[in-house]
Amino acid sequence: MALPPLIPLEHFFDNPEKAGAKISPDGTRLSYLAPEEGRLNVWVRTVGADDDTCVTHDHVRGIRGHSWSRDSSRILYPQDQGGNENFHVYAADLTRPDDASVDLTPFEDVRAGIVDVPYDDPTHVLVSMNRRDPQCFDVHRLDLVTGALDLVAENPGNIGGWHTDNAGRLLAASAQTQTGDTEILVREHEDEDFRSLTVYANEDGGDVYGFTPDGTALWVGSARDRDLTRLVRLDLASGEETEVHAHDEVDLGGPILRSRTGELLAVLYMVDRLEVAFFDDDFERKWRRASELHHGDLAGVSMDDDETTWVVSFDDDREPGATFLLDTDTGEAQFLFRPRPRLDPATLAPMQTLRIESRDGYPLHCCLTLPLGVEPAGLPMVLVVHGGPWARDSWGYDPEAQFLANRGYAVLQVNYRGSTGFGKAFMHAAEHEFAAKMHDDLLDAVEWAVGAGIADRERVAIYGGSYGGYATLVGVTFTPEVFAAAIDYVGPSSLVTLVRSFPAYWRPFLQGSWYRFVGDPGTEEEPNEEVVADLWARSPLSRVDAIRTPLLVVQGANDPRVTKQEADQIVAALRERGVDVEYLCKDDEGHGFSNPENRLDLYRAMERFLAEHLGGRRGG
Repeated sequence: MALPPLIPLEHFFDNPEKAGAKISPDGTRLSYLAPEEGRLNVWVRTVGADDDTCVTHDHVRGIRGHSWSRDSSRILYPQDQGGNENFHVYAADLTRPDDASVDLTPFEDVRAGIVDVPYDDPTHVLVSMNRRDPQCFDVHRLDLVTGALDLVAENPGNIGGWHTDNAGRLLAASAQTQTGDTEILVREHEDEDFRSLTVYANEDGGDVYGFTPDGTALWVGSARDRDLTRLVRLDLASGEETEVHAHDEVDLGGPILRSRTGELLAVLYMVDRLEVAFFDDDFERKWRRASELHHGDLAGVSMDDDETTWVVSFDDDREPGATFLLDTDTGEAQFLFRPRPRLDPATLAPMQTLRIESRDGYPLHCCLTLPLGVEPAGLPMVLVVHGGPWARDSWGYDPEAQFLANRGYAVLQVNYRGSTGFGKAFMHAAEHEFAAKMHDDLLDAVEWAVGAGIADRERVAIYGGSYGGYATLVGVTFTPEVFAAAIDYVGPSSLVTLVRSFPAYWRPFLQGSWYRFVGDPGTEEEPNEEVVADLWARSPLSRVDAIRTPLLVVQGANDPRVTKQEADQIVAALRERGVDVEYLCKDDEGHGFSNPENRLDLYRAMERFLAEHLGGRRGG
């Protein structure tokens, strides 16, 4: 078998040529992300023309997402400073594309975000900000023309989500109770106080997706009285649920609602691949027509107000992001772009999904990517651990998996207990199992790969970001004999200092997440000694003397989630012992690297490090 060519790192990790295309609400223009002076910015062009114009000019950090104002006159986008996650809301006026964007929330040490872009009030948007109190977010109605802010709702301190009706009125909220459950609050008018409608136990969900068209109910994800989350209709008068749709294997992925009216169009589920249940015949016809344009799963759909013109993109394990413009009435389609046209699908490796059984009987949904051109036997393998831990891996294009497979490694990704999408029993089986059964799941997957003859037991590496970085450090401190190399990317080394350092706006909601799954260590001044002892025992820093595995530590200096202290303290402890540890820290990054030159530095270091310790291929 012939080995595929060694694909340059830039093809995987440099800026895409184009990405994230959207159609304007009036259907006349397209927007997309593309580089200007080495940073991603928003470009706009008229449908059917070649008048592409860059309308934002951020040459420091680049823009990662954007939306249209309802009247199609502005581009709205979030931006922070150096990865500190204090996002502000910016607007670019399309009548003045050469001008600098306007910071609509220009307040120091404030995080802001868009709550809604109402149909019936195109010159206003609703924004949330923690300007009054760093721990909680109030909602204001923002005038896009004048910049004026009018308070719509003041957060009493426990509200984590705000919800508008189909007229753009702020009439519902999601709060966390003192015990970590979810309370849904509603009101009939914006000048009224909220009242409690119902409370969902922590494990039962209660995610609000929107109002029904008649305004008498909410679309909600609920796991009451069952293991898997289903879509229900929650009556605003009685608080009673009516089941709308459920899957027999996985949790609800989410509904697709008609943005103007709240009508239910479809329900999404991620099993091994995307599955869709339709509730509107016309929408189903359009979706199926769009699906015929390309292989893979529909991953992004942007529609104009008439829902006639769609911009669709596809997720495919070997061909990422193919994007088309579709007239859903006539079926006429135009190919727009591939984000990474230099990648040849024939040189990329297919991803397969599989189930592995944990030692205590849980099915572990996994993704396996095997290198091309070699027999899948006795391979060096990288165990890639996803972050969160409340997240999941799924089938599709994964640049890290493709990069590693191209270098000759088998890549195994495991949805360990605590991962989302597989029922509340599986997710909550992770409570107080950090560095315990959660880690056992990873080890069981490694044993499967070795037992199946795929992986060479002596050449297994572990790598991950955020929680995956923590899992990496657990691997080299709790089970150092398993791993021949390890790469920790923005991972915590001490659960005690991690939880104590979380951003202020996380604190009102820790009861239902970190405190429930890990514990509340209290403050340095008033510690909870029993919890501190337990967290310290589960912390890699407490076992730093056990590290004998070659280790690469990667960190962003401005990370507000996993602060630089987490990397510094384990690197310092190792260097005090005279242990060689590589440390890559970037001063202009946060929780993950955004700037392309930093991403390339990371993967160059990873390529060299793994080649040295596992024997894979590397570029010149």
